Amino acid sequence: MNPTYDFQGQVALVTGASMGMGLAAATGFAENGASVVLGDVNEEALKDATARLTEQGYDVLGVRCDVSDEGQVARLVNAAVERYGRLDMAFNNAGIMAPATDAAEESLEQFERINAVNLRGVWASIKHELRVMGPQGSGAIVNNSSLGGLVGNPGRAAYHASKHGVIGLTGSVALEYAARGVRVNAVCPGTIVTPMVQGMLDNGDLTEADAVAATPIGRMGTAEEVAAAVLWLCSPGASFVVGVALPVDGGYVAR
Repeated sequence: MNPTYDFQGQVALVTGASMGMGLAAATGFAENGASVVLGDVNEEALKDATARLTEQGYDVLGVRCDVSDEGQVARLVNAAVERYGRLDMAFNNAGIMAPATDAAEESLEQFERINAVNLRGVWASIKHELRVMGPQGSGAIVNNSSLGGLVGNPGRAAYHASKHGVIGLTGSVALEYAARGVRVNAVCPGTIVTPMVQGMLDNGDLTEADAVAATPIGRMGTAEEVAAAVLWLCSPGASFVVGVALPVDGGYVAR
């Protein structure tokens, strides 16, 4: 059983919110009383997720957003403030993967696309969230890195570079804003059962046997397990936790 929190009167923003870890976190915020702004580039999936949460009686707002476009990120954050007047928590989750590629063969287009979403998208999200949270003097931001932000992996140079960058960004901003009342941390999920991982399984980029064998706990993780870590990092229970890159990986990086 996950702990429960009192997020009544608070506003959470989640990017990549229409499925997987993003949807699990958005649902968790809503279940614990927060109003939630969902951002996602997939308009149809976003409409479905927003409708499902609304039908369950939660106060949510869906806004289409491609995080690689800073202007769209700014509009997403502005929409949250226009609707609710504040922003208390954010999970910068949007990210993409690309097929495994030999480092000598990886295209500039693939490198730039991965970093535009995974790193620049987090940078833009933090930037505009801080423009609200800084003047408030309060807030909690969690960035989605990866176990790929903590280790290397053959065939994933651009992806791992982007996720290492998220951790560097997290630490630097955390130090800059801790004294201003805004806590910034990151989660580093291992192999989690999400649509992105399912795609890797389907195209042969990953096998379930290999994923399980690499995870000391002996299974893949769930989106809800990552969401539980995100909610805790945003809660008063983590009030003295600043600038961490928290593995949520079944023991992968502890080997």
